[in-house]
Amino acid sequence: MNPKIYLSSPHMGGQESEFVSEAFNNNWIAPLGPNVDGFEKDLQVYSGVAHAAALSSGTAAIHLALIILGVNRGDEVLVSSFTFSGSINPIVYQGAIPVMVDSENDTWNIDPELLEEAILDRISKTGKLPKALILVHLYGMPAKLNEIIAVCKKYEVPIIEDAAEALGSSYNGKKLGSFGDLSIYSFNGNKIITTSGGGALLSNNEVWVTKSRFLATQARDSAPHYQHSEIGYNYRMSNIVAGIGRGQMLVLDEWVSKRRAINKWYHKKLAKVDGLSFLTEPDNRYFSNFWLTTIEVDPNTCSADRETIRLALQKANIESRPLWKPMHLQPVFSKYPSYVSGVAQRLFEQGLCLPSGSNMTDEERSHIQDVLSDVFS
Repeated sequence: MNPKIYLSSPHMGGQESEFVSEAFNNNWIAPLGPNVDGFEKDLQVYSGVAHAAALSSGTAAIHLALIILGVNRGDEVLVSSFTFSGSINPIVYQGAIPVMVDSENDTWNIDPELLEEAILDRISKTGKLPKALILVHLYGMPAKLNEIIAVCKKYEVPIIEDAAEALGSSYNGKKLGSFGDLSIYSFNGNKIITTSGGGALLSNNEVWVTKSRFLATQARDSAPHYQHSEIGYNYRMSNIVAGIGRGQMLVLDEWVSKRRAINKWYHKKLAKVDGLSFLTEPDNRYFSNFWLTTIEVDPNTCSADRETIRLALQKANIESRPLWKPMHLQPVFSKYPSYVSGVAQRLFEQGLCLPSGSNMTDEERSHIQDVLSDVFS
């Protein structure tokens, strides 16, 4: 059997080991240190956001963002339904209520019209505004930011921008991760750059980021002994992990270019397949990192359905994956309010993520092409 082709495997650039070795040589093994400081600075410069805190995961960053915005038990938080559970779990950590909103067809992200409908309905039902919106940029594709920001400003709903999949993407020339009141990145092993595991919280509000660092280091008060006046968390990134991140930042733009080239390659190879469509940039305001190349397969007009394609790839030892199962369809979240149009459910049932790693070889592409050609022949 051919070696496995992964959906999105880690891709080192070569200089990560230098930063990690420096940490070992200087005995900066414990959490925090020069690599953490340097990685935070790299993220600030790249995103254009004034302050950043390097953390243990993107989920941790969302959790801290909710705490900073004062989300408590019984509060409601709007969230994209078409996402990974890490976007929504922290709402429940706080004892708050997720209010899930469906997608629109152009970007597959949260529907601005449905968002406003949800806000008005929650006001009518509860007599109060949702405390925040967690806005996801799915698979690196920017959401309809102008429209969404306008709705949130109208109702004074703060935005937590979940750019976990969208580092390197931009909207109107501005980097994603710079549009939220608070924004987050993820550096999980399958992301466009990785620290093996990790995340970051960013904001132009220095007080908020300072608070996040305090909470992320067990909320230890300034005292010669261990003293705690509020609950804290073990959410800080280690100096070793941050060293990997510093090396990865040096190749981020190159990795974005490679992912975009892979996306273009798939478009070319599958252009003549009836009933198959791609998630594409709606116009020139949108610049996607194409973290994953994703397709939708119309079972009525395509010669093969989603599962036939996925299973053929699996048989050939090639990893692919259905699009996210919407959160409102997940058993654990089904009891919470949702505002749905059917878009996310259709995409889940008909959509597929194709192998998109920036380290994909020509031989691997050729193997994928052979399998897809057989499927559609």
